[in-house]
Amino acid sequence: MLNALRRLFTNEGTDYAGKFGSVGGPDGGIARHLDFAVIAAQGDVRVKVVGVGGAGGNAVARMASAGLRGVEFLAVNTDVQALRRVKGVPTYAIGPIATGGMGSGGSPDRGRKAVRENLEHIGELLEGSDMVFVTAGMGGGTGTGAAPIIAEIARRKGALTVGVVTRPFSFEGQGRMAVADKGLKQLGQKVDTLITVENDRLLTSLDGEMSLERGFRIADEVLRQGVEGISEIITVPGTINVDFADVKSVMMNRGVSFMALGEGKGRTASTDAVKAALANPLFTTPIEGAQGILFNVRGGRDLSIGQVQEIAGMIEGASKSQAQVVFGVVQDPRWNKRVRVTLVATGIPPREAGVKGVANGTVAELDGLRAENGTQEPFDTQPSYGANGHQTPAFPNMRKVA
Repeated sequence: MLNALRRLFTNEGTDYAGKFGSVGGPDGGIARHLDFAVIAAQGDVRVKVVGVGGAGGNAVARMASAGLRGVEFLAVNTDVQALRRVKGVPTYAIGPIATGGMGSGGSPDRGRKAVRENLEHIGELLEGSDMVFVTAGMGGGTGTGAAPIIAEIARRKGALTVGVVTRPFSFEGQGRMAVADKGLKQLGQKVDTLITVENDRLLTSLDGEMSLERGFRIADEVLRQGVEGISEIITVPGTINVDFADVKSVMMNRGVSFMALGEGKGRTASTDAVKAALANPLFTTPIEGAQGILFNVRGGRDLSIGQVQEIAGMIEGASKSQAQVVFGVVQDPRWNKRVRVTLVATGIPPREAGVKGVANGTVAELDGLRAENGTQEPFDTQPSYGANGHQTPAFPNMRKVA
């Protein structure tokens, strides 16, 4: 690790990325992003994010809106009306026979039947992907039923496959929770790594007076942060690069995992960032016993070798295991006096498997959803599911919805 740290100031301040822009952006060529070059090359790792069902569609729309670079997006749903609300992302309606484009009615069985009508086309859409994220809200019909099958297709295509999903709030009922847990078990058998966000633990950070809709939207936002944090490690090479082969070695066939982000500012930025990640309100489980640890440090040109070494030491100390550790460092001139740590721990023993999520101040301050200023997203979105656990009926569909 020390040799890697000594390379910290090589090519300082240059930040290279894979395919530039969100969906519909150009492949190849050089695009200028603020004061450093972003190089889009054909030979880069191909990362695809598939949002399944209502929550998944909301999450990928947020990612595209936030300008997540170097990835391709796809929203898949049985509900055509919900797909029409997903802006800036290619959409694909499944199950015209099973659902008529009107949603699964909260039935995972209908979700499974729907995706099986379109196995060949889904395979074509995932062809050539090196890494596939499958993101969904567990407990409903389409996300719970279709996500494991889509993950299985991706894995058979040779892609490193990561599930990033939510578990319902307990107030949604024991029935929905039971459906979610069954779906989580099925999804866990089809992915290399499974990261689960426990919505109930969002409640510890949310204002009790917050609207129900806003609470669901924040849960969807956590999905976005989870996928973005991991994909950035791969798609934004920096001063110390994380090779895709390294990522695969840490995440392939590792089962239950968690992911967290932490940020710090000022003189204690590095230690505060690590503490924020490890003390994330969305997970209370320590990373002890993890088989693999992947972390990325983003800071300004003032980021020192000592800070990176301190971060590495704190994370390795918290793991209390002989985990395989892979890390990277990105220096960005916009991040002077600030540090962000993205942490992924994989292969968590079952007894230690807990909540996975994002730490960045409080949950109510997640990007794009700051309660104090009431910021609105630039796309129309609804709660992923209603209080009755059913998706909103949709119009009869064509298979693809632009």
